[in-house]
Amino acid sequence: MRAVIAEDSVLLRIGLVKVLETAGFDVVAETGDAEAVLAAVEEHRPGLVVLDVRMPPGFTDEGVRAALVIRKQWPDTAVLLLSQYVEERYAADLLSGDTRGVGYLLKERVADVEEFIDALRRVAGGGTALDPQVVSQLLLRRHSDPLDRLTPRERDVLELMASGRSNAGIAQALVVSESAVAKHINSILAKLDLPKADADHRRVLAVLRFLGLG
Repeated sequence: MRAVIAEDSVLLRIGLVKVLETAGFDVVAETGDAEAVLAAVEEHRPGLVVLDVRMPPGFTDEGVRAALVIRKQWPDTAVLLLSQYVEERYAADLLSGDTRGVGYLLKERVADVEEFIDALRRVAGGGTALDPQVVSQLLLRRHSDPLDRLTPRERDVLELMASGRSNAGIAQALVVSESAVAKHINSILAKLDLPKADADHRRVLAVLRFLGLG
């Protein structure tokens, strides 16, 4: 799969190129500003774009705005945003639309190459990858009845679901069986009063409702 990288830090950009190539991606373009990444996406039509949240010229939300343009104009292109700090407003902006092929991670996660590659592949495959700290910040501002219905263990499960973990990944993180995870998820879906739909779609609806984005 072709990939484009937009990161103004030269050292981090070099590192990202090596990690993506290790993961099997063909990095067709790399740039340090938001305008250039839009031009690169239009030219190469990559399957994945990795962007920094803050880039020249203003170092504010250029990466987020570029990501939203990419999601609108090239909806089949997966987008993974990288941020130095937790900025929940930007995460909420990115997740307010179609969440397929979307990721938001802190830059420190790049250091764990294996986990970062897993997130890259998950997002490129149409899944989601949310940094645990981002999820926690979004959850802290939620005060709703569905949240109050969940047990502490169910909250743990839903937080890991929001991070993009599979049932097996959740089971490993919580040191429980996959069947126990499945039971927790069924309970979560019931408590959130979600309509009947395919399992994957209901998982996404559960996460969005819990984060106040759906």
